[in-house]
Amino acid sequence: MAERNHSVRSGKGRFSVAQEPVTSVLRGGDIPINESGREWNADEEVLAALGYKPEFKREFTLWTTFCVSFAVLGLLPSFATTLWYGMGYAGTGGMSWGWLVAMIGIQSVASSMAELCSSMPTSGGLYYAAAVLAPPGWGPFAAWITGWSNWIGQVTAAPSVNYGTAAMILACGSIQNPDYVPTNYQTFLLTVLIMLIHSCMASFSTKWIARVNSVGSTFNIIALAAVLIMIPAACDRTTRGLSKFNSSSEVWGTIENGTDFPSGIAVLMSFIGVIWTMSGYDSPFHLAEECSNANIASPRAIFLTSAVGGTFGWFLQLVVAYTVVDIPTALNSDLGQPFAAYLVQCLPHKVALAILSLTIIAGFAMGQGCMIAASRVTFAYARDDCFPFSRIWKHVNTRTRTPVNAVWFNSTIGILCLLLIFGGGIAIGAIFSIGALAAFVAFTIPIFIRVFFVGNRFRAGPWNLGRFSIPIGAVGSGFVLMMVPILCFPSVRGNNLDASGMNWTVVVWGGPMLLVTIWWLVDARKWFKGPKVNLEHLMHGRGDQAAQLAAQQGEMLEGKDDRSSGSDHIPGEMPAGRQVGDLKPNGL
Repeated sequence: MAERNHSVRSGKGRFSVAQEPVTSVLRGGDIPINESGREWNADEEVLAALGYKPEFKREFTLWTTFCVSFAVLGLLPSFATTLWYGMGYAGTGGMSWGWLVAMIGIQSVASSMAELCSSMPTSGGLYYAAAVLAPPGWGPFAAWITGWSNWIGQVTAAPSVNYGTAAMILACGSIQNPDYVPTNYQTFLLTVLIMLIHSCMASFSTKWIARVNSVGSTFNIIALAAVLIMIPAACDRTTRGLSKFNSSSEVWGTIENGTDFPSGIAVLMSFIGVIWTMSGYDSPFHLAEECSNANIASPRAIFLTSAVGGTFGWFLQLVVAYTVVDIPTALNSDLGQPFAAYLVQCLPHKVALAILSLTIIAGFAMGQGCMIAASRVTFAYARDDCFPFSRIWKHVNTRTRTPVNAVWFNSTIGILCLLLIFGGGIAIGAIFSIGALAAFVAFTIPIFIRVFFVGNRFRAGPWNLGRFSIPIGAVGSGFVLMMVPILCFPSVRGNNLDASGMNWTVVVWGGPMLLVTIWWLVDARKWFKGPKVNLEHLMHGRGDQAAQLAAQQGEMLEGKDDRSSGSDHIPGEMPAGRQVGDLKPNGL
């Protein structure tokens, strides 16, 4: 007979799965049945309360989770790949103080997401949160839209990163041999090769992946620090008859508007580089089922990734703003990569190649992290039958205990996206704005619902924002609502706008989202009901099981869960599976 499991916490008492400090999709205080034949540990209890049985090994720690997240963030390669947007749309003024303005909204979104992660630490992440928090009757639709937008952002992340890495590799060839001009065909093949290597690496075991990403993230941090030091130290602008650095008045006060819109709009348009660079901090949410102490470690990793990344990203922006020689020349160089052209402008030949090499290696590590995070998202959605042939994509390899099929499914979709390379620079550039837009729309839907529909009824986990939760969530939601149309603006308008200058984001992101919305209205609403739990629980129990488990529900010993960090949750009063309307707020 399956019995409800209890766990011991620091000698303060024994508590049931129903009293874990998480917000569950299970209804009315329903309790999972433990049929594993052993006692659940703390993380397994939390996952069971959310309705899922453990399927992964928990071999990620706070540090290794942060490493994957920071690798996905990939500050140095992300900045190098999207330099065209920050520098091209608003010049040094947009790069310097524009980054700070954007980070206010981005950090607000990250903080609110971390709070959701603590309350619902499952690989479904934002999709799960949207389903649970939405008003009655709207949960499946909220999960559907959130899930598909998040998946589009995730599945385009690795190809966009790897495209940037391939472009930098070929730019090195052009620097060495000025007569060499990379072709679209060469860029495509090199990017595909990198995609295939990452797919193989992402198919290995969790423990191996964690170690590799720890090395990659450590290298990312070291490379970033080295570049921040090397560029100012080796800058040779004086050999060109210029001052060592640009003046502060020029850096902070000059907006070189590269668009047909007013300067204020141009600065907002330059935020695409910041948003895309900072869009990887959701990775700990999707790795929560592989992380120990997940409802504390995972939200901490989200918050730290955004905060650390935002700070060092701003330093990098300032370094480039103070040392750039000629922005139009860098943007229009035959090298085909603005960051490479910038380095050649202000650094000796060998130093420029050394920095570009560091950036390429960091970009390779970033692409690997993106592939891992995307595979976990695909697995989570396939587990709930969101995709055609979900049975295949949700399969966990029995040897590696990782979703190998999901890895190769994403890789195939990513390679197809890379065909945009043959459409020219504007077309392939759309995968960057698509990733930024798709990711932040998905980030914000559950945050918006939590702030404006749930309010103080939200049941926070052990890591939470306390009384600042709603104001911070409102700031983050407002920022994204403002940026959604901005990210779809082309750089030119009027008679200057043609197919070659069109911002294809609204088509390449909006098209699939329109199709899945139509799919929902025509068919999916009939069978898709949101997160599908895969654990037997009280409402599914047969007669004697249900009766015995119901009787056990009252056998709570007094005490308080020390993992709630001062939560006002009272054991026996609020089972984890209550509907959100019945939930009460937790304090810090």
